[in-house]
Amino acid sequence: MAFSERSRHSVGPGNRARKQETDMRQRLRRHIVLIGMMGAGKTALGSELARRLHVPFTDSDVEIETAAAMSISEIFARDGEAFFRDREAQVIARILRDSPRVISTGGGAWMQDRNRAAIKAAALSVWLSCDLDTLWHRVRQRSTRPLLQTADPKGTLARLLAERDPVYALAELTFPARSGDSVDAATTRLMDVIRTADSTLLTETP
Repeated sequence: MAFSERSRHSVGPGNRARKQETDMRQRLRRHIVLIGMMGAGKTALGSELARRLHVPFTDSDVEIETAAAMSISEIFARDGEAFFRDREAQVIARILRDSPRVISTGGGAWMQDRNRAAIKAAALSVWLSCDLDTLWHRVRQRSTRPLLQTADPKGTLARLLAERDPVYALAELTFPARSGDSVDAATTRLMDVIRTADSTLLTETP
């Protein structure tokens, strides 16, 4: 899924669809939680989806960093992964108590039983499914991924993908990446998938 900045400003079917969504205000009846691997596009799609639905967008990783006043890499280095997972679960539980919104979660969040239970009770979970080559292309230049600070980061990414995909598949919806999709096109497709799966989730408001 290629997220092109150019597509945000071009005139075409994607922009017309986005304008139609803007004109047709929606009310979200429960949270939409995006899960998936690092680099799957959760922040990009989540932000645009929330903008179209006129609801807040919350990134759980950003909330953790704000609460801790340090980056996730720093939390891992200082306190370890177990400590981070505890803080992550606390933050996700707090976010889920807020008004309905679009929520992006870290790649490992859904792997925790407690987070899956909390999300299933309060939200529609959507797995952004992405292949290894696409993920590696997106994350290989970033130094902010603590789990990839290994001698073989691509091999580590492949191992994580193999371990996590069966658990990600427990989400209510699966949304596969599509080569060449812009953010606009992918978000329009995602909204169609959500509406088809749960016709009561989005209701129009006057």
